[in-house]
Amino acid sequence: MDWQSWLIGTVSRALAFGTPLLWGTLGEIYTERAGVVNLGVEGMMILGAFSAFAVAQTTGHPGLGVLIAAVVGGAAAILHAFLTVTLRANQYVSGLALSLFGLGLAGLLGRGWEGIPLRQPLPNVTIPGLSGIPVLGPMLFQGQSVLTYAGLFLAVVLWVLLYRTRWGISVRSVGESPSTADALGVNVFLVRYLCVGFGGLLAGVAGGFLSVAYRPAWTEGMTAGMGWIVIALTIFAAWDPLQAVWGAFLFGGLYHLSFRLQEFVAPELLKLMPYAFAILVLALTGVGKARRRWGAPGALGLPYTRGER
Repeated sequence: MDWQSWLIGTVSRALAFGTPLLWGTLGEIYTERAGVVNLGVEGMMILGAFSAFAVAQTTGHPGLGVLIAAVVGGAAAILHAFLTVTLRANQYVSGLALSLFGLGLAGLLGRGWEGIPLRQPLPNVTIPGLSGIPVLGPMLFQGQSVLTYAGLFLAVVLWVLLYRTRWGISVRSVGESPSTADALGVNVFLVRYLCVGFGGLLAGVAGGFLSVAYRPAWTEGMTAGMGWIVIALTIFAAWDPLQAVWGAFLFGGLYHLSFRLQEFVAPELLKLMPYAFAILVLALTGVGKARRRWGAPGALGLPYTRGER
């Protein structure tokens, strides 16, 4: 295989694998920008993957499956919001519990569906005109899921909303100093509920993409730790939707290379590569001053009670 085919194949598959990471990271960025940590991304993604597959297989409509996956992911996230925003439960414990709950529930409900190929997957698209560009066309515009392009468009929209609108100012102010935002008339609880729910909705779509487009079938544990990579990517992207784009596709490329380089490097070592990178990012940016310097919201992970300082 020449270098051109190798490059085209690597970038093309990096886009495909990076798509669920992008959707999940965009949702987690909004969740954390509002000051709430949700470690339940893995659980929301696997619930989305199962619900999307079950609905698509039953109805024959993969798009409806993705829509239901979003609803399921959003509902799971609202449960996390109720526990952490209203009841002020520990956000880290609640998120971990949500992950374990989602993995267990999806595994239980998925019995009997295991290994069955989806009869009507979400079709890939080829963009006329652009797909004919040498090298770039096959890499970027041939045989990609519509959710890949929708994720890129969504990243731009979310960046504009976050940094160029009054709503974005409210979200960021709630994440930085909820008491100040409250004093200025921002409904802190409502903003946090909306952002957490929105994050869950996107995590559900990320999971749905896996079971109706990327690997159109249902397999227990098919998210394979992607939710934890999303957590690391959120920090890696410095809570910025546009930076999440290249971060997600970089991780997608690392995952793909773990298969392509197996004839040169031990497969076990290569499969660890994306996860080792995620741990490294968390280690470098997850503590004290380093986290603030990286741009973490000031009130991230802290519950808010009106009247408390």
